[in-house]
Amino acid sequence: MKKDAGNFKSASSDDDFTNILAHIKSSSTPVSNQPHFNSHTFFFFFSFLSSLQAVIDYGASWCRVCSQILPAFCRLSNNFPRLTFVYADIDECPETTQHIRYTPTFQFYRHGEKVDEMYGAGEERLHDRLWLHS
Repeated sequence: MKKDAGNFKSASSDDDFTNILAHIKSSSTPVSNQPHFNSHTFFFFFSFLSSLQAVIDYGASWCRVCSQILPAFCRLSNNFPRLTFVYADIDECPETTQHIRYTPTFQFYRHGEKVDEMYGAGEERLHDRLWLHS
């Protein structure tokens, strides 16, 4: 089953996930193709993270602050081509996001290791943190 959520692709099969990884590997990935994962594909992404610098935005469709920062997250993805940007909805990925206590939460990864975490929104704060990790 494949469904779209806003400007993000939602993958629910290995084939969909393979297509998302192809988009991630391309530095010219348009905002509308930034990956959105569910519980079927999120686990596989972490095995792929070992060779990436990535930022994961953990949010929820019912969270007003998450909805407000998501467009900025998309825009900022174009400014930081060295980072892979991922959105994970905590309701769609309950097994892999059970450690998330606040939304939005931004986690920064380098070579598969979490190196930083930020809670809450604020485009300028997010931009500064992305700059530190790019």
